[in-house]
Amino acid sequence: MNTAVSDDHTMRLGTVSAGLRRRRRHMNDSALRLMIQIGILLAFLVVWQLAVDRKWVSGFMVGSPLGIYDVLKASIADGSLLVDSQATLFEAIMGFIVGSTAGSVLGLALWYSPFFAKVVEPFIVAINSVPKIAFAPIIILWFGTGVISKIALAVALTAIIALIAAYQAAKDADHDLQSLLLALGATKHQIFYKVVVPATLPAIIATFRINIGFGLVGAVVGEFISSSKGLGHLIFVASSFYDLNTVWVGLFTLMLIGFLLYYVIDYIEHLLLPWKQADVMQRIRV
Repeated sequence: MNTAVSDDHTMRLGTVSAGLRRRRRHMNDSALRLMIQIGILLAFLVVWQLAVDRKWVSGFMVGSPLGIYDVLKASIADGSLLVDSQATLFEAIMGFIVGSTAGSVLGLALWYSPFFAKVVEPFIVAINSVPKIAFAPIIILWFGTGVISKIALAVALTAIIALIAAYQAAKDADHDLQSLLLALGATKHQIFYKVVVPATLPAIIATFRINIGFGLVGAVVGEFISSSKGLGHLIFVASSFYDLNTVWVGLFTLMLIGFLLYYVIDYIEHLLLPWKQADVMQRIRV
């Protein structure tokens, strides 16, 4: 009896020890990756600044890291960068939320009626084939030059992508499982909530990652056309005066916002799809 208890205790300690080793190895790999990424970025900035100082390239045409730093420091000090970032972030997030939610819901709703889906499919394909930026002048005319037009443009870019992704994922949901539930007496609503929705969630979340970028694109393009603030306005005005350092500040700020929003979506995926993360970790251990 004591031997069995001892063996069980040893096995538990071994499992815990193995888990700690895997976690430590994962943390070491993450730290190494981060150091390499920072090293690459610093090396790029040093080479860039050196090229400008040695006159290998024109600082007027490409800007310089030190010039970008000066502009960044000044725009943070006077609060203008914060104001522009907040405006663009609000427009992009609202457009992303409305467009992605509406598109996903409509795409899932098409699963209910294959006949209606076939009817509207050519129209969806036609709309998707048109660059959504081409709608920008029309949207500005319809909704004016305020915040609503920027949000509407972001919605136009994100909704159609979310709709197509959700509809395609719903069509590809496990047909055998649907047939089995139908044979067991499940209703269409039950099949939808038990099979179709869980099957489409990974595709919908993946589309959210793409739509973060399109939401920012819609907001910035709207600001290019007509605005008094926002990162798009900042970039447009600075480029008109050939102020490349300010343009880079706007672009790098957009990159940072997109980076942060991407990881917000990644965190939401971990909350909504814990089984997917567990599957990934299992593959890594194997």
